[in-house]
Amino acid sequence: MDIEDLKGFLDEKVEQYNKPNFIESDPIQIPHQYTLKEDIEISGFLTATIAWGNRKMIINNAQKMMDYLGNSPYDFVINHSEKDLDTLQHFVHRTFNGNDFTQFIKSLNHIYTNHNGLESVFEKNIKNESTQNSITEFKKRFFEIPYLQRTQKHISDPSKGSAAKRINMFLRWMCRQDNKGVDFGIWKNISPSYLSCPLDVHSGNVARKLNLITRKQNDIITLGELDYNLKQLDKNDPVKYDYALFGLGVFEGF
Repeated sequence: MDIEDLKGFLDEKVEQYNKPNFIESDPIQIPHQYTLKEDIEISGFLTATIAWGNRKMIINNAQKMMDYLGNSPYDFVINHSEKDLDTLQHFVHRTFNGNDFTQFIKSLNHIYTNHNGLESVFEKNIKNESTQNSITEFKKRFFEIPYLQRTQKHISDPSKGSAAKRINMFLRWMCRQDNKGVDFGIWKNISPSYLSCPLDVHSGNVARKLNLITRKQNDIITLGELDYNLKQLDKNDPVKYDYALFGLGVFEGF
């Protein structure tokens, strides 16, 4: 398949999957419950953090997180008491437990209180027209306060070789304006062209079959290869093809 045929094929798949009914079966439905910017970004960040494993379980457990936060995540992050945090101890999603949840709330409070919020941290650390340095710097800010060593593993670091799938998905949600009502596009100062594709087992396998990547590992080097090739198809909005790769892999068994 030459590049024009590949672009046509993938553009068609983007149109097929990047539409409102995608929300019904995707974790993005959790932040779609909210209208306040800070509620959207905090609920989106927490949901993306636990987005590995069975999708139905991810959605159910992300909703449990919101219930623990009184379905007002920003208010809880800013105004919680120590007693409020005790209730989070019952939460568990795979290896993410109540201790991790508590740490995340404390770190998010630090981000909003001392760094002007999630958007500000990511926006300030763009480098080389890419959000990868932003993710690394965000992790540093997130763990500036006393933290549990075990909780560090729940935020990936591209500088350590990670493809950071979950944070890249979160950034797609926040920064990409798709005009279809799926991605939010509420962060206006980070260009969608700077985003990286959320690379996981499904998107990686499809990308290999389409010769968009050649390496077997799903790491930062492979992500760079994928990003480069997707930008050949659409330099302004390369991560729209996440819908095509994901849809082909998960829904079509491509």
